Amino acid sequence: MNRPLFALAAALLALFSPRVSATETAPRNPVLLIHGIKDDARKMEPLARYLRAQGWDAKTMSLRPSWGQKGLDVLAGQVADFIAENYAPGEKIDLVAFSMGGLVTRYYLQRLGGLERVQRYVTISAPHGGTLLAYLIPNAGCRQMRFGSAFLRDLASDADRLAQLEFTSIWTPLDAIIVPPRSSVMPQARNERLVIALHPLMVWQAGCLRAVRDALHGTPRDSPGEQDPGQWKRVGVTHP
Repeated sequence: MNRPLFALAAALLALFSPRVSATETAPRNPVLLIHGIKDDARKMEPLARYLRAQGWDAKTMSLRPSWGQKGLDVLAGQVADFIAENYAPGEKIDLVAFSMGGLVTRYYLQRLGGLERVQRYVTISAPHGGTLLAYLIPNAGCRQMRFGSAFLRDLASDADRLAQLEFTSIWTPLDAIIVPPRSSVMPQARNERLVIALHPLMVWQAGCLRAVRDALHGTPRDSPGEQDPGQWKRVGVTHP
């Protein structure tokens, strides 16, 4: 091939080749996915399989018991043990947590040293501020998820420490389990609103899977109606 044709071919190849962002080529941390109340690791497997297909090393674990018979602080200890047993000392990981798992992992982060291990943190429909439905079950874990509980007040006292993470909170205004739904919104997070009809479907719905993927990439999502621009409160970040 003569030089002019070679140059033309190279230019066309550069023009039409897909562009790969820096976030997509950056090293990926292993990901640990944590389920919610009355579930086990199987709940998070569809999301884990999706992430594995995207190139992540994604693991799931089961919290036992998961009905709230034990305190969320006890379950957080199980998360700490799993991480210590399955990841190298000092290895950075990313956490994705659904529903009650969001509070379990917050306790791990804020009280059990998890802030030193975790880089990216994604919660999905987590009752960060509590939920009205927690009053229906009088066990230890559900009492901790009630508005103004000692557990929630303790986590709120230094929640600003979460701002050191790449923290994304995904929520739906149609949530009938996290009541009110805006209890999932955190001022330290990039809050992303998705219109998904049912709480249990959050971790299976395609839009949520993509939102988790993008959060783990560190890629802001600008699709209309998906984010909650008024709630972008991460330090130094103002969403237009």
